[in-house]
Amino acid sequence: MSSTIVDRLAGDRRLDRFYIDGQWLPPAGQDRCTLVDPSTEQPVAQIAMGDETDVARAVAAARRAFASWSLTSARQRAALLDRLHALVVERAEPFAQAISQEMGCAISVARAAQVPVAAEHLREARDVALRYDFVTHRGSTAVVREAIGVCGLITPWNWPLYQITAKVGPALAAGCTVVLKPSELSPLSALLFAEAVHDAGVAAGVFNLVQGTGSEVGAALSMHADVDMISITGSTRAGVLVAQAAAPTVKRVAQELGGKSPNLILPDADLAHAIPAAVAAGMRNVGQSCSAPTRILVPRERLAEVEQLAREAAAAFVVGDPRSPRTTHGPVANRAQFLRVQAMIEAGIREGARLVCGGPGRPQGLERGYYVRPTVFSDVQPRMSIAQDEIFGPVLVILAYDSVDEAVAIANGTVYGLGAHVQGRDLAAARAVAARIRSGQVHINNPPWRPDVPFGGYKRSGNGREFGVEGMEEFLETKAILGYGEVEAPAR
Repeated sequence: MSSTIVDRLAGDRRLDRFYIDGQWLPPAGQDRCTLVDPSTEQPVAQIAMGDETDVARAVAAARRAFASWSLTSARQRAALLDRLHALVVERAEPFAQAISQEMGCAISVARAAQVPVAAEHLREARDVALRYDFVTHRGSTAVVREAIGVCGLITPWNWPLYQITAKVGPALAAGCTVVLKPSELSPLSALLFAEAVHDAGVAAGVFNLVQGTGSEVGAALSMHADVDMISITGSTRAGVLVAQAAAPTVKRVAQELGGKSPNLILPDADLAHAIPAAVAAGMRNVGQSCSAPTRILVPRERLAEVEQLAREAAAAFVVGDPRSPRTTHGPVANRAQFLRVQAMIEAGIREGARLVCGGPGRPQGLERGYYVRPTVFSDVQPRMSIAQDEIFGPVLVILAYDSVDEAVAIANGTVYGLGAHVQGRDLAAARAVAARIRSGQVHINNPPWRPDVPFGGYKRSGNGREFGVEGMEEFLETKAILGYGEVEAPAR
């Protein structure tokens, strides 16, 4: 049971400690945050909250460790990542239980998605380190890609372990040292990850963990003069605040922020396949994904058929206790998010959108917990708030179009540009539409997820890229050494 994870962490004092310089150390202050189980609304643990003193200790440890860690070989760094990957896979069930408890994820989803894809980021970072050319030559000049330095990593609550490994893996592969600030709303999986890093044999100071709020720990990391880079995944508002705090020290800031991704259903699409897939993608992780395709764009003449298929797809979901293997969708992760989603559903009704299914309130039979009815709106106009603002819950909107040109304009008609989907039988036509969409990723006909392709946003969805080679390159600086001399290309 997941409660035993809380008990064990409390018994080992991990809930009351930060991982700094290879040790579990008590915080400088006395602030605590209450972790609430979103399925019951009951408190389950008290978590230590850090401050600028804790950040300063962690950054100093990371700075000391950088001198030696940055000089290790790619093979040595890959070996650490290999051991860490094996430990995450070995401990998959405790990680899944922790994620289910801390943010309400259905245990089946935690086991099948949250933990496995997190492990894949570590494997991919290992492989990138082994195959990457950190030094290349242009005549007598050497071009060196070297670790940027100490990195502050700020991660969210919705994919807690996945987002940690997506940053820690490539940062360590590049030769950087890190200070991780996970979301205070999903601290358990971060503590388990820190244990795994320690058990993998990381050198003291290379990896550090300080729990805390964005306004306290996140701000202290962003402003610290000895932090060379900040990588944040979070809301657009949070990304702006981090960038503003980081600006006086001219550090690099990589941001993976909000989204309002379109799912453009072309006129020749097989609706019987495309619409259930669109609903599943938009409501995956209870809609709590920054790249979730929550706007479904469909030919106007097929609107009635689309609505019926969407209604049937949403009705098949099992909303309930996240610990039950039957459950497909648990609660949203916290009270603030529950209230936000409810307010957005009410806004859609006020604006004149029509409910296809769902609506305000909890699903029938669920009186407690932050449960939301899977909701689909139709008759949605592009400028409505539910078509423009990130909701971050199981709420989809259907927008009708009269031409593909109009559909592309609607798809591009938000301040975001993180992800997009295109579905249709004619692959050439789908490719042509994908080329016109302004977003960092476009998925044609629901391909499988890959950890080796770049992920990141256009416009207010952020800057920089995660995953694969591009993800590691975010953590590298480029140095040119002129007069290095001619070097023969090594045999491969």
